[in-house]
Amino acid sequence: MTNEINTKQSKFSMSYILKRDYVNYEGVRRINIYVMRIFFALMFVFVGTKAWRVIITHKGQWNPTIAVAWCSWAAYSTLAFLGVFHTLRMLPIMLYMIFYKSLWLIVVAYPLLVSDTLKGSSAEEMTYVFSGVIIPIIFMPWKFVYEKYILKEKKQTSN
Repeated sequence: MTNEINTKQSKFSMSYILKRDYVNYEGVRRINIYVMRIFFALMFVFVGTKAWRVIITHKGQWNPTIAVAWCSWAAYSTLAFLGVFHTLRMLPIMLYMIFYKSLWLIVVAYPLLVSDTLKGSSAEEMTYVFSGVIIPIIFMPWKFVYEKYILKEKKQTSN
């Protein structure tokens, strides 16, 4: 009985969370899986709710460029729901999010920041929201991504 209790408690220990899980997560640390799941859930709830509300309640003709943005956000946030349950399979959605937010920060926010015009601009709020992209960048299992999406392709094309 004491051994069972110790086993259950150890699942909440830092060493358990930081340990690589070769059985369930192909060697990815549990902490990476948990943080990715949280971000997938946040994408689904916050981005999805806003995007679908805008799409469903829109009246009149769409500006095609604006419509692409809202449709992209609705699509990726809806697919993010699958990432809550199939985290490693849905990492391309997370990579997409990291890429577009990082690109936006470099192309839009950074020039405003260095010219000291970010504060009070229409990009200020989105800059703060997009700056949170650092968390998925830190917790992305980059070794897994490299092995599964880059090395695998090289092996397939060499045959």
